[in-house]
Amino acid sequence: MSDISLTMLILAIVVVAFVTNRLPVGIIALGASLALYFTGVLDLQQTLAGFGDPAVVLIASLFVVAEGLDSSGVTSWTGQQLIQRGGGKRKVLTGVIMIVVALLAALISVNGAVAALLPVVVVIATKLTVPTGRLLLPLAFGAHAGSLLTLTGSPVNVIMSELAEEETGAGFGYFDFTLVGAPIVAGTVLIALLLGDKLIPARSPKTATTDLSDHARTLLAQFGNAQPFGRVRVLAGSPLVGRRADEIVLEGTGPVALIAVQSGRGGREPGETIAVGDVLILQGTPTAIRSVSDDVKLEGVGTSTVASTWSAMDAEYGVAELVIPPRSRAIGDRVFPGMVTESGDLIIVAIQRGGDDIGDETDLVLEAGDILLVQGRWEALDRNLSDPSVMVVDSPDQSRRQAAPLGRRAWTALAVLIGMVVLLATGIVPPAIAGVLAAVAMVLTRTLSVVRAHRSIQWTTVLLVGGMIPVSTAITVTGAADLIASSLLSVVGTLGPIVVLTSLLVVTLIFGQLISNTATALIVAPIAISVATELGLSPLPFLMGVAVVSAAALLTPVATPANLMVMAPSGFRFGDYWKFGLPLMALYLAVGVLLVPLIWPF
Repeated sequence: MSDISLTMLILAIVVVAFVTNRLPVGIIALGASLALYFTGVLDLQQTLAGFGDPAVVLIASLFVVAEGLDSSGVTSWTGQQLIQRGGGKRKVLTGVIMIVVALLAALISVNGAVAALLPVVVVIATKLTVPTGRLLLPLAFGAHAGSLLTLTGSPVNVIMSELAEEETGAGFGYFDFTLVGAPIVAGTVLIALLLGDKLIPARSPKTATTDLSDHARTLLAQFGNAQPFGRVRVLAGSPLVGRRADEIVLEGTGPVALIAVQSGRGGREPGETIAVGDVLILQGTPTAIRSVSDDVKLEGVGTSTVASTWSAMDAEYGVAELVIPPRSRAIGDRVFPGMVTESGDLIIVAIQRGGDDIGDETDLVLEAGDILLVQGRWEALDRNLSDPSVMVVDSPDQSRRQAAPLGRRAWTALAVLIGMVVLLATGIVPPAIAGVLAAVAMVLTRTLSVVRAHRSIQWTTVLLVGGMIPVSTAITVTGAADLIASSLLSVVGTLGPIVVLTSLLVVTLIFGQLISNTATALIVAPIAISVATELGLSPLPFLMGVAVVSAAALLTPVATPANLMVMAPSGFRFGDYWKFGLPLMALYLAVGVLLVPLIWPF
């Protein structure tokens, strides 16, 4: 069997595997690479070259940058602004949501943008009493459109730019995609506003998402005897410095209790002395806490005025409700308010049993059904609350996304993002280097921990791209691309480049509904280059056209992870996407066929 036949057979098996969805896409991509190696189509270097490709490096680094923006509160803050500034008009909010998610997708990726805004949009739909899907499907499709605004919006954009540079010596610039992306975003928003109610079904999800946008006040209402709390920082010259927490008595205009002391690492035992910069959790009226703070040189943390609200939940610190389940290992443990947990990261702020606050007791023995209110840094809550001995009432991650204000490292994260965009736009360094520099900066500035940076990389995408690049290589080096291009040209080649481009993009659209748009682009790109070469035309309009329509994976929930994310919260069925997706696909195709050749001539 010839190399072309082997390549086409492997490609057919890969497509079937993607469509049937019986195996993880990363495994399918790796299996394709290995099959090409063992059949002798590719040598070892060609088989593994995908994982050292600059496009893969850039894609991986973009995940880290996106996580830095998320962990610093930038994405959650953006979502909160939708609630605060969008007003109560659904049409206005729909347009605002789509524009915001498009801009986020252009900077951090489609999936990241949808994941960041999805909880907030569900809350908006609940407050407006509109079907959730009529906001969530525009959210997902708005993100797809936004992925075409910049080079970093999609792995496909990165791949097409790299191929363009290989073929012509100059890849697509960072904002070159904006020329086609902006009309698509505008058209998508317009179609959603004019036809959304007719094309998007009104369904109800099986379970409703909890509104945590005012979570702090909700907890205040539940833990009535535990409120109010204020977090204050010890300033230089405070008479509290050098004293033990258990010997301090605070008295302002009313009684103030010192609940706990937190240092930079999280929490400390009561016997340790207080140092400058330590954070104290105080219980008392806001007026009393302000009075004490003035007397002993303390400053508020997390709010503009000391204890004007319950500041135990802010950009850095959060709270979580824990229930002690039956047969828990924690039953029988002795706890008290202000106690630091074994990890040293969390503090028990309040305790309830049977709906009654029992926080004044010391050395309390835990029983099944007891409720604990714990406080600590958001990352500490994420890290420590996976223990099966406790049940978390509301996810800290969801609370942070809906309720936490902008983090103190948000400006650092934004500065890193701007620096990366400048490097990508100016071409001072290769795109992969710009991405790696930004990812490293997120870690070095402590915007992101090393562990969280590792976890942020979506390895499925990395494996998919790294595994499919050898398939794309095989299609080229074996002559399969030339053969397919010749077959296509034999049918439509005499009808002109516009018809050829249209035919190629229609094939791309069909494949994109069945398999990953990244995999589709890697399969079609070498064919597009061969078509352009045989016709003696520039490959740029063909590559950009493929990039444009690859983003139009809109007809099914399995076409992209973003489509799947909104399915359950919307109560959608498999066939609920195509009505809204079809006119948008026509828009993408029109831009790819009519506008792209005007900007990048044949």
